[in-house]
Amino acid sequence: MENGTKIAAVPRVAVVVFLLRGKAVLLGRRRSSVGDSTFALPGGHLEFGESFEECAVRELKEETGLDIDKKKMELLTVTNNVFSEQPKPSHYVTVFMRGVLADGDDQLPQNLEPTKCDGWDWYDWANLPEPLFWPLEKMVKSGFNPFPNSPQEEE
Repeated sequence: MENGTKIAAVPRVAVVVFLLRGKAVLLGRRRSSVGDSTFALPGGHLEFGESFEECAVRELKEETGLDIDKKKMELLTVTNNVFSEQPKPSHYVTVFMRGVLADGDDQLPQNLEPTKCDGWDWYDWANLPEPLFWPLEKMVKSGFNPFPNSPQEEE
């Protein structure tokens, strides 16, 4: 409440990154009140005035230490996710981007936010870990494929 009036919950915007390497995608196990212990893509909240690409680059760097090529970022899709069964219901518009490492595959992900994530690793798209964070699980079950040359992904 603010000044005696109830503040209405509003949707927030999240930007997440499908960071691809060969046939694998980078995922981390969440430590959060929403989706705790599920595997999710790196990403976070869009800040005021920020482009989707800028947010993706910033969030990936903050969480993993990895650099991606902003010029090669691609918007894949947008989803509307309402988390009504959580301790604190929330509503997210999630922007899914695709990115590639800036300097080839030589960079290694680091866990720079250990209170939010148990660690990062590469997982084969055909053999993803479980459980997946609900928005990602929903996309996978729908047949969504983040690779640019489906079904023959880049090596």
